[in-house]
Amino acid sequence: MIGLNRDSRNRGDTIGGMDYWKPHTTVAAVVERDGRLLMIEEHTPFGLRINQPAGHLDPGESLEQAVVREALEESGWTVEPIAIQGLYLSRTLDEARGIDVTYLRHAIVCRALTHDAGRPLDRGIVRAFWMSPDEILAVPHRHRSPLVERTVLDFVAARRFPLELFWTHPSALAPGERRDRLPDPDAST
Repeated sequence: MIGLNRDSRNRGDTIGGMDYWKPHTTVAAVVERDGRLLMIEEHTPFGLRINQPAGHLDPGESLEQAVVREALEESGWTVEPIAIQGLYLSRTLDEARGIDVTYLRHAIVCRALTHDAGRPLDRGIVRAFWMSPDEILAVPHRHRSPLVERTVLDFVAARRFPLELFWTHPSALAPGERRDRLPDPDAST
């Protein structure tokens, strides 16, 4: 387990004088059609890289909503989540800000429904295209992160879990409204 270091104190919230570290919560759409996987090519600080359509969970959405949104924004494909493939933890150095960044990726297997070829893709996305798992695994130097390879390997191994493992409390879908409060464990009863 990696502990907090001096540089990590500015990355989380400080509550009651204690620092809390937070990973970036992301989703990735694992979409197969005719034996090929949907991939995107994008500009990164490290050059042109490939990735599954992926991105951050936004306030007010469930993981399933996030993966549908990210797939559409990055590839023009409307998808339907059908299974959880896996959860992946990875750490990288954000050289621009000089800090370590940890990502918790939720890979979700999706069915391709429709494609809007005229839809503008997110900033930085060059194109969406299809590759076989072998083609993806043959070019690790082009992967956005190590999570690309692991996601493909788990897809090939047919790792699938029911979507019902995800549960979203309604308070998470309404970020501006009052949230339920947990009892203070230090309060006298």
